[in-house]
Amino acid sequence: MSGATDIVDRAIRALATPAPGSSDFDLNPEFRHPPHVQLRPAAVLVGLVEHRGGVSVLLTKRASGLRHHPGQIAFPGGKIDPGDADATAAALREAREEVGLDPATVRTLGLLPPHDTVTGYRVTPVLGHIRDAFDPIAEPGEVEEAFFVPLAHLSEPGNYRVERRLWLGQWRSYYTVPWGPYYIWGATARMLKVLAERLEQ
Repeated sequence: MSGATDIVDRAIRALATPAPGSSDFDLNPEFRHPPHVQLRPAAVLVGLVEHRGGVSVLLTKRASGLRHHPGQIAFPGGKIDPGDADATAAALREAREEVGLDPATVRTLGLLPPHDTVTGYRVTPVLGHIRDAFDPIAEPGEVEEAFFVPLAHLSEPGNYRVERRLWLGQWRSYYTVPWGPYYIWGATARMLKVLAERLEQ
């Protein structure tokens, strides 16, 4: 577990230093939400797990039948419910519901800076170390697939690209970090970029 231990130690040190949040508007500052808009709280689990080839990050592919963001790559997570004690509790609850992850196997390391989305959420990324071997079980109707991406790939700055597309009649730019058949983009790619930058500090 030496690889995971090193990453965990680096993550704990990195999270000890405050940092500004990120948003879907970082590349499009002209489209920010008006100051009076109240963003809805959400949380996601950025789960680190050690495999033979090194440390990887747990990601999901959202089910194609979902109303919001169908087929997109995301972290396990969702809205913070009234019954959740905090963002960490929400992220762990969602990870259990979406991919069958037992919260008892996760050592939470801390919180990454919040990320504001164009859809009106303020997302708190919860960084956690999945200590035991874990075989995800995707929840039908919510998750089409759960998979792992090597942290080494996500930590390489050259693997990130800025692309753009026409959205609601306006061109919007966003980050991408493709891996194999998976097109990781938008908020997920931006939060992963923040993680990579913090680990390099």
